[in-house]
Amino acid sequence: MRVLILSPGTRGDVAPATALGAAFVADGHEVSIVANREYERLVTDAGCILRPIDASLAPDPASLEGLSKSAGVRAHLTALRGYMAAAGEVAVSAGKDADVVLVNTISPYGHDIAEGLGVPSATLMLQPAYPSGDYPPVIASNVDFGRLGNRLAGRLAERVPTPYDPVGRRIRAEFGLPPESRRAGQRRRDRAGVPVHHGISPVVLPRPREWPTHLTLDGFWVPRDQDDWTPPSSLVEFIEDGPTPIVVSLGSIDPGPTVVEAVADALRDSGIRAILQGGGFQAVAERFDDSQVRHIGPVPHSWLLPKAAAVVHHAGAGMVSSTLLAGAPSIPMPSHTDQPFWARRLVAIGAATDPIPWRRADGSKLAAAIRHVIADQGLRDAARAAGSAMRKEDSTRPLRTWLQQLSG
Repeated sequence: MRVLILSPGTRGDVAPATALGAAFVADGHEVSIVANREYERLVTDAGCILRPIDASLAPDPASLEGLSKSAGVRAHLTALRGYMAAAGEVAVSAGKDADVVLVNTISPYGHDIAEGLGVPSATLMLQPAYPSGDYPPVIASNVDFGRLGNRLAGRLAERVPTPYDPVGRRIRAEFGLPPESRRAGQRRRDRAGVPVHHGISPVVLPRPREWPTHLTLDGFWVPRDQDDWTPPSSLVEFIEDGPTPIVVSLGSIDPGPTVVEAVADALRDSGIRAILQGGGFQAVAERFDDSQVRHIGPVPHSWLLPKAAAVVHHAGAGMVSSTLLAGAPSIPMPSHTDQPFWARRLVAIGAATDPIPWRRADGSKLAAAIRHVIADQGLRDAARAAGSAMRKEDSTRPLRTWLQQLSG
């Protein structure tokens, strides 16, 4: 079958799609992925075809200089709407030859494309979105409102306008489909039982009791590493030449000076050896002796994290799965959207210290958390137990089986 996967967004959106794509290709399917052009290597290494989005999620930083906060927000929203429009155009063009369309959270218009083409579709979720008492909506995941409050907040979140709503309206018009809001379309698909697959392990999030049967927890979709990657000898020597270091990796977004200084203060206070990953930390590493702190660029987490005493991270879904599969305890430093939710889940399964949000970043708190995680064997044992259970999951099997059923 010719499978089209819509994966606009960041690397964290694309990497799980390539894990699925590689599995589909191994089963004999032809897979195209709509994603930013910068992820071409990630897509093609999985044996898939890139349908590139040539637009940016954010405005040029130079264009923001001198703008007020409100003007900056408007500039970001304008760039985001332009990006979503471009992604939708690529999706329509790529969908012309598709036999099945798989959509992510920010491309629900893929269902409209599938409807217009008369082919089946399914949703690929990296966060839980169906209203439930077990979690708040992603847009407000920093607060747990309790079971009743979470369910109500989830229903209200479904009504919030999004930058991709105009894309869905335009696509329905292009295909001659009757007008339908995103929320109405989702309710119609729920009634019809259109599959919603979650790249989430039930080890981390037990299945919520409100979920209908067409929602599944498949396990984290973990991409394979590059076949030609070898670790730098200097990094291997650093890891082997002293006590086991921690790893600090806070994602692709610049954490800003407050968080950076908190990390620097914590390393100075604790004296712990550390590997820092991310552009914002290069200057921090230069303040320390090479024997204590090293800065690195892209390194496969499947290689790096098993060698860490603990991981300070932003609690993105991909990092949560990587730390658990590595058996490494976490110090979560969440910033936005779903990250506070994942941080709470790590704490709930006993594999992490209490979260330290970016807005409350403090060197002394972080140093105390580092000492705690190093001393508490229970945190490492819980992370290892979770990782062991997750490795038994065949996360691509449910969707592969579905495709086999469709192909007859």
